[in-house]
Formats: sequence, structure tokens, C-alpha cells
Amino acid sequence: MATPASNLIDQPWIPVAWLEGRSGPPQVGLRDLFLHAREIRTLLIPEAPAHSALLRLLYALTARITALDEAGPGSWGDRREEVLEQGLPEQSIELPDGRKAGIAGYFDQWSHRFDLFDRDRPWLQDPRLPDQCDRNQTAGVHKLVMSRSAGNNHSWFGHWSHDKLVLPTLSQSALSLLTWHYWGAPGALSRRAVAHVSHHYAKASPLRASLSYHPECDNLFLTLLAGLTPPDGDVSRQMDLCPWERDDLPDPLKPMPEPQGPCSRLTACSQHALYLVPAQDGEHTADAYITWAYDAERIRPEDDYLIWDIDKDGKTSPRLARSSRSLWRDVDALLLKQLDDSSPIQPKVMDHAFDVSEYLRVRALGFEQDTSQAANHQYVDSTTPVLLSRVEEDVVSTDLPVRQLRELGELFGDRLEQATKEAWLKYTDDKKNDPGAWLDAVMARYWPSAEDEFWSRFRQLTRSDGAADPGFDFEVTCRAFGRHALNAYEAVTDSVTRSPRGAKAVTRAKAIILAALKDPHKAVEQSKKKRTAKKS
Repeated sequence: MATPASNLIDQPWIPVAWLEGRSGPPQVGLRDLFLHAREIRTLLIPEAPAHSALLRLLYALTARITALDEAGPGSWGDRREEVLEQGLPEQSIELPDGRKAGIAGYFDQWSHRFDLFDRDRPWLQDPRLPDQCDRNQTAGVHKLVMSRSAGNNHSWFGHWSHDKLVLPTLSQSALSLLTWHYWGAPGALSRRAVAHVSHHYAKASPLRASLSYHPECDNLFLTLLAGLTPPDGDVSRQMDLCPWERDDLPDPLKPMPEPQGPCSRLTACSQHALYLVPAQDGEHTADAYITWAYDAERIRPEDDYLIWDIDKDGKTSPRLARSSRSLWRDVDALLLKQLDDSSPIQPKVMDHAFDVSEYLRVRALGFEQDTSQAANHQYVDSTTPVLLSRVEEDVVSTDLPVRQLRELGELFGDRLEQATKEAWLKYTDDKKNDPGAWLDAVMARYWPSAEDEFWSRFRQLTRSDGAADPGFDFEVTCRAFGRHALNAYEAVTDSVTRSPRGAKAVTRAKAIILAALKDPHKAVEQSKKKRTAKKS
């Protein structure tokens, strides 16, 4: 029997990049992706939120295929090590509970639930929506594809017309569906009527506006294994279900089912219900319904791929995606255990990723969005150089050079901002006059040079076991970051120093940077307290 044109297991829809010397199609289905994971270098998805969403789906499928979705039998780490040595199991494996693992076993068992346009149970959709929503008030394909212009959002990668629709392909449709489930907006969408409840307000998706961190290795096989986290001892695959594994569709009038383990946390926490209307060819999407999934209070699930910041009241919140913030400023939070109650909590995945590879990169994928509105601003997609495992543990240093590197870089970024604002205020003598032009110019000069300084010194740290000296000189590093701040400050403010008024304003404000050079330890502590106060 022919495979349906919209079945995601065997139809190509995932863009990939192959390893050098290996060749293959530009897009693959889920089955071929896992069969050839060792030959695929990485996913090739330009939209950062879609990339992050797809990785979460693939982590859950990797856990199912390898039977690493439960803690036992035996050591979970030892079993992952066996998979690392032997590769992903291709043939069907019968599990004690009657379910199947292995690439063939799992996809053959659930192939009927991976059809994007199936009439009865389309993948990750709710087929009841055409009956529960107004058919004359659908979302449309421009709303479905977040990179297109719809409502108050601008168009990202092209110009789109409502008069001449370009229908999303199978790949665009599936990736857009995932993006909505993980990054979808709160607020007014399609009105949905269920029993006595009728409204059109949805809650924010679980990853809305956040920045997600993913270990990245030399091929996709290693990347997926590095992205797994061990389930708790009481997790059962019969209870820890992905949406397509459930017998029934969710009840929208009840609370979202509490995640029962890593697979449900990865795939079953969406606050949105969607239904894609297929075009006549069965390969494109002609329209879409997008609305609320649960009327009850939103559950914020744990997430193993986020940095969790802590405010002074002890409340945690995910670190938000900011396109202006460089990834090196998060490296210490990725590598270091939480040192105190105010320090950020590292992503749980980093506890286990280095067991797969001692040398890996971290890819940050996010979407700078408004948390309480539908506005989307900018994708965030950046990758660190290779991070050697547990740098801080290896150097056996209480000074924590990685953290101090980041703190010094941010210290002089803060002092540069303060000095620039002060110089502008004294020069213009007008509190209402925005210093934005100077601020943009100094930050554009400082942060790239600070990033280069950070990675240059990061690579020089000693990684040998038991090394007494990590190769980090606090005073020299302080002067280096200070020089970058002074260079940026002087380059931008130099044009006004030819007048007595300008020279006086610039010279006095420059003391803000110089004071940090005189007593950097005190300045770092002041900067940390200031940042903590801002969070709260």
C-alpha cells in the first residue's frame, strides 16, 4: 500500500545537512533521519523556534526507539553507552509491556498517527475544531506560518499576499505546527465553543519568549543522544505518553494532563489546539484553525533545556531570548552547578551531555517575543565553540575563572553604559534627550570585542586534571575588558571633546569606567546586586 503523501514518517520534510563526503536528499522523513543519523551533520532549519521544537520531538522519539524512556532495567547511563557503541536499533524490539522499540518497531506501530492530514487523528492536531470553531473565521496560512506577515507581525523572509496565496508545503506546515505548539502567542485567536464554554483566548505556549540550549556534536546521532536526560525511577512509558500515543483526544475543559516523564514534558505541554485544512493535492495546507487547547489554569512544566533565573523571592523563570545578548554571557550558567540561591539553575541536560562526548558545542535557539502579546521580534540562533567538559571541575579552582570571565565582561559593559548615559546627560543638559544614538554606537563596538576577549581567554584555561593554576589572571583580564570599554567610549564621545563643555562631560563620566579598574572586586559585587535588584 502506498504511503500517504502527508505521512511524516516516510515523506521527506526535515531539512538536513550531510557530513562531508556523504550525500543524500536535502529533506528526509523521520524514518530515514534515524536510519542515517550518523551520516547527518545537523538539522538545516533557518527558523530557530522550529529547530528547537523539532529537536524536542526528536529527543522523545530517540528515547522511545532506544527504550531509554524508562530508568531501568539496569543503569540508564550504561544502556545509553551501549547505544552509543552499537548505534540506534533498526529492527523491531518487543518490550515487556507489549510496546515496540527500534526504528522499524516504533514507526510501524504508530505510523497511523503521523499523518499530517489524516481525517480522524491528524498528527498533533484536534480534528474537532472545524465543528467547534467558526468556519468563516479561520486563522489562515499566514497566521500559521509565523515568518509571514499576519496581524501586527512583520514579514520575515518575503512578501506575502492574501489575494495570491502561496500554500505551505508539507515541510513548512509541519514545522509551523510545531512552532505554534511550543512558541505560540497568548491572546485572541479563533473562537472555540465546547459545551457551556465559548471564547477565543489562548494561553502562551510553554517556550514563549525563552531561550533554549541544546548540546550539539559532530553528527546528529551523537547530538540526539547528548540531548537525552534520564527519567526518574518511577516513570512508566505506559503513563508518560506523547499526544499521538493517547487513545483519546484531550478534554479542553479539564486541566492539561500533568506530564508524567520526559516524553510527555517534551511533546505534550502545548496550550494551543490546531487543525490544518489540506489542499486538494494532499501535500499543502490550504487553511488553519488555531485556538485554545485548555480552559483551565496553565501548567508551567519543567524543562531540561532552559536556564532558570531566580529572583530575590526565590521564584524561578526561564531566561528570555534577547537578540542583543551574546551567548558567551550564558556559558558559566551552562557549565557550572548552582553555587548559591541567587545563581541561575543550569539546564538539566548539561549534567549528562558530556557523557556522550567530551567535546561538544551548545546551540542556543530562541524567539524574542512579547510574553503577554502576540508580537514576534527576532529569532535567536547562536553556537558556542567547542566546550571541554566540566572546565570548572577540572581546574579545581575556587575562583571559578569562567564565571569571573563573564562577570568582568558584563561589569565593563554595564559601566560603559552608565558612563555613556552620564556623558550625554552632562553634555546636552537635557534629561529628556535620549542617549540612544551614543548607546547603540558604544555597545556595537564593545560587545563584539568583549566576546572575542572571552573566548580567547576561555581557550587558554588549563584543562588538566588536578591543575593548581587554571591559567587565569584576574587583574590582567580586568584590564583587557576595561581597555575594550574605554576604546568604545572614547571612539564614540571623541567628537564632542573639542569643546570645553563636551570635554568636561566626557572626562567626568569616564571616571565611572576607571573606578571599576581600580577596585574590580568591589565593582563586580555592586554589579551583581544591581542585576539581582533588576530581576525582582
